[in-house]
Amino acid sequence: MNKSILISNVTIVNYDQEHVGDLFIQEGKIEKIGQSLQIEADSYIDGTSKNWVVMPGFIDMHIHGSAGFDMMDATEEALRGMARSLVKEGTTSYLPTTITQRVGAIEAALENVNGFVNNADEAEILGVHVEGPYISSKWAGAQPVEHITEPSIEQFQKWQQLSGNRIKQVTVAPEVAGGFEFVQSMSKEGIVVSIGHSDANSEEVEKAVQLGAKQATHLYNQMRPFHHREPGVVGSVLMEDRMQVEIIVDYIHSHTKAVNFAYRLKGAEGIILITDAMRAKGLEYGEYDLGGQTVHVTEKGAHLSSGALAGSILTMDQAVRNMKKSTNCSLKELVSMSSTNAAKQMNLSHKGYIGEGFDADLVILDMELNVQKTICRGNIVFEN
Repeated sequence: MNKSILISNVTIVNYDQEHVGDLFIQEGKIEKIGQSLQIEADSYIDGTSKNWVVMPGFIDMHIHGSAGFDMMDATEEALRGMARSLVKEGTTSYLPTTITQRVGAIEAALENVNGFVNNADEAEILGVHVEGPYISSKWAGAQPVEHITEPSIEQFQKWQQLSGNRIKQVTVAPEVAGGFEFVQSMSKEGIVVSIGHSDANSEEVEKAVQLGAKQATHLYNQMRPFHHREPGVVGSVLMEDRMQVEIIVDYIHSHTKAVNFAYRLKGAEGIILITDAMRAKGLEYGEYDLGGQTVHVTEKGAHLSSGALAGSILTMDQAVRNMKKSTNCSLKELVSMSSTNAAKQMNLSHKGYIGEGFDADLVILDMELNVQKTICRGNIVFEN
């Protein structure tokens, strides 16, 4: 594919600036940005009188499944199905996320990603997020307790090998036996270490941060809550400038005022919007599987029979709209939270920004932040 595209008369928004202008895309890259560009292209997108906004494509660092597919299915079909469905919500790249499971199931899912190459019409897999099994059984949530184990550097290095060195993020409870050594080792290897499903106290969070932890998994959910005598994980990560916090802004995992509270404390530069979606996203209400467990999906969200939340059915564009509604943040701040911060966490120098030489991963939105078009690596992959 990779035809040239000229996008004219749109508001181009980055985390640090916004302006009305034109974009010329060729060979999957943004080749030129300017005013009234007169360049021949294979296709043209004209935003005149449409009030269209162009942002860097959304990056979802935490997603288990979508459209009937799940990372743990461990099939090429599942990864393709997820990748094709995500472009409808403006997501251009993502980290398919594992769940606490028996070792063989995790290894099969990791091996499935090794060697996987995206097609031109799919959201790009940037790597893998391993969520569990090195977590606290006290805050397991929808992670099967029977498969929780203590962190093992040796085991994880084997997993990294099986994945073809594609593991980019790991969620861990640093306070469990061997947790701090694990945090330090993985951080040194350049993996984003995220504190989650954790009963850590404020001192333990501080130690983990000193050892390299730099993110918190789905803030507020399945972590020691804030107390005025012990800030727990929630209070500690909100106050720690070196930490990014993931938030599921579906108004089920986090109340709108809790979202605004985090925004006021962290600012847009400290928040990463995620979906934590499971396979029921985009499908009808009913019963679905997550890590071998039955999940009941209704208008109240996705829950296990115990009542525990089991991921979400949130889309990234809805997360962006909800964030705007909760905080009245600017478009530039939305870019930070939906794309740039994630790209920076993973040290991606070619994504999360609209600039010459960057990947042409773009989402075109109307003023109500509804997705009009999605462009992945220079290919128009979705049109509303």
